[in-house]
This record gives sequence, C-alpha cells and structure tokens, in this order.
Amino acid sequence: MKYRRRYINCLAADEMGESSSVENEFDDWFIESLKIYNNIHEYQLEHPTRVIEWTSEKTICVAGYSSDKNEILELLLPLKLFADENQGLCAERDFKVVHGGFSDGSIHGLKHIPGTRCVVTNDGFNSNLQVWDLGGDDCDVIKRTGVLQLKSASSDKGVKIAPGLTGAPCVLHGSQISDIQLTELTSGKPLYSLGKDIPDLLSSLQFVSGSVFVACACNGDLYVGDTRKPSALQNNPAGGREGAHWCMGVKTDLSSLDPSSCSVARLSTSCQVVVSDLRDLRAPLCQAQLHVQRKTTGDDFMKVTWAPALDNCLAVSGFDGMVQIYDTASWRPELMEFQPLFIHRGHMMSDDQFDTSSAVVTTHVWHPSRPRTVLSAAVDGSVHVWDWVDKATASC
Repeated sequence: MKYRRRYINCLAADEMGESSSVENEFDDWFIESLKIYNNIHEYQLEHPTRVIEWTSEKTICVAGYSSDKNEILELLLPLKLFADENQGLCAERDFKVVHGGFSDGSIHGLKHIPGTRCVVTNDGFNSNLQVWDLGGDDCDVIKRTGVLQLKSASSDKGVKIAPGLTGAPCVLHGSQISDIQLTELTSGKPLYSLGKDIPDLLSSLQFVSGSVFVACACNGDLYVGDTRKPSALQNNPAGGREGAHWCMGVKTDLSSLDPSSCSVARLSTSCQVVVSDLRDLRAPLCQAQLHVQRKTTGDDFMKVTWAPALDNCLAVSGFDGMVQIYDTASWRPELMEFQPLFIHRGHMMSDDQFDTSSAVVTTHVWHPSRPRTVLSAAVDGSVHVWDWVDKATASC
C-alpha cells in the first residue's frame, strides 16, 4: 500500500529556516500556528474519508467513501503527540498503519463496538450493515466477517448507526424514525424496534446510557427512546425551524446514573446551533448564529460534537475547510451571533498557499480524554491531529 506522508511540527522553529515570510496568507498562518498549536500532524490517505472512529486511546479507524474499492485502515497516532514531556526524545512523528483491509464499496458510516475488535459500517446507499474484524497482534488484516441484511422504509441515503454500550455486541440503526431498531451482531436477532409510524428521515442517533437513546430527525425534531420500553418515545418538535437540515451532537456522562442530564446540540444548514437539556426539551438552554461562510451547498459533511473532556466546548465542521470551536458558556437563550474560540485552518493549506475555494472538512472527532486534541479529515484525503492552545491559559 502506497501513501504520501506529510508531517508538520509547528513547534520546531528551526524547520522554518531563513525562507520564512509573512508576505502572504500561507506564511501568516504558518507563523501563527507556532503560537496556537502544541502539536499538529498530518497523514495523507489515498482516498478521502468521512469517518474517523476511535478504537483505543491511541488508534483510530478510517475508510474511504469513493465509488470504487476503498481501504479501511486502523492507524496508530504519532507517539510524539502523547510525549507530553521530552518530546524531542520521541522519534515517532508519523501516523502508522497497524491493520488494513479493503471494502468493495464506499463507507459512509463506521462505528466501533465498545469492548471488541469489531466495527460496523454502512455504504450510505442501502440498509445493509457490514461487520468487520480489526485483527489483532497475530494478524494485521481487517476482514469482513458478516453482513446484516436489514429492511428499511427509506434507505437510499443509508442508515445511521449507534453502537450498544452494554451487554452483548449490538447496534441501534435506522434510516427514519419509524424503523429504528436494535440488532444483536452475532445472531442478527432484533432486540428492539420502535413500532411508531413516524416517517421523518433520521440524521443522527446516539445512546446516552445502556438503554436510553436520542434521535435527531433531518427536520430538527428530537426523539428520546428507551430500548426497555418500546412504547415510550418523547418527541420535541423543532418549532419554527423548518426549511433547514439538522444534525446533532450529544454531551454524555456515562458515569452518571441519570441519562437525562445530557446536553444536546443541534446544528442546521443555516449555521445555527441550538443547545437543549434532555430534562426539558421544550425551550433551548442557549443558541447561537455561527460565524461561518458556507462553501458547500450540501449537508453531507455537516457535523457538531461536544468536547468530552472540556466544559462547554463544541466543534463544528462541514461548511468549508475549517473546524471551528465555540465556548457555549456565554451563549444565551436568544439567538445571537458568536465568534469561535479557535479555528483550525490547516486543511486549506497546500504546499505554498491557501485553498479557500475547494477545501471542505468531511469529519472531525475529539480525543476521548485529551481536552484539546482533535482529529479532522478533508476532501483532499488529508487527516490531521492537532492539539490547540487555550489562549487564556497560555497568557497567564
């Protein structure tokens, strides 16, 4: 397998050399990056990915979404990223392929099943789910081990997947609210089905506890269900937010005994974010009009995520070549425009200039335990892992 690897260490001032300049945007960004990143590393995929899934604290799984055969890879992050002290003594500065395989089709959705070496994928065009074994110490090949052929009322855009958090390996899946179902992976046996005639298309799906899940419809409506109670379903209409496509990100605390203490952020194609508390979905806790200039007309890559190890911070991407991070602590119930706390512009950087026209971020994820470490990918096949600097802390 052939890859082009490019590593950027923005702390190594000696790599700038005599030729560094602030005469154009590229040079300005490079100089600024020395101050705003603790680390930034890049890996170049043969085909772009729209999925980045954690398989451990230091490994991720990515897969291509082109129409032809695509690679599915497990990558080890640069170990230098985790060498908080004496980074100069750590020679491992590159991503490393630890396991790999091929998919005959595109991969639009990919989820790791907790506690296993298994991932589940969907191609974005039908309701079938593919089950993969990521391999182990004695095998570096990722193999497809099964296919769950599922029925769905509307699957031309594929299905959304949420891995079960407890018990036997299982996945919650659906293309619209009415066909949400929990399926056991080993047997293909349905463990739960919603049983409600709600044809709204599904945009996001996530467990907030072992049995409670949240679903977001494309029209912005939120649904809260419980796999122990098929008839129990709470609905929160978007109300006055018609005409836009919505997705969601959920801030979960799996150590809490009360799943309703979660916060839900809904992001729309009109660049609005609405934050709600599951304990009272009738009115937003706060909302914001984001400072984003859209470069795409579609909603395929739109994503909002909460920082798991940082209070009140969420990240937004999919509108252009940037990942924007916002601090929601200052947001209000009234809709107002807010500026981002931090912007990652690295995907707009080419060898000697900025590409602001065609660069689009396809996905991003936060590190599960490192507060300011984020991974992101773009349509050019680049994958970045970056650790951003908190200016307030840095200035103290």
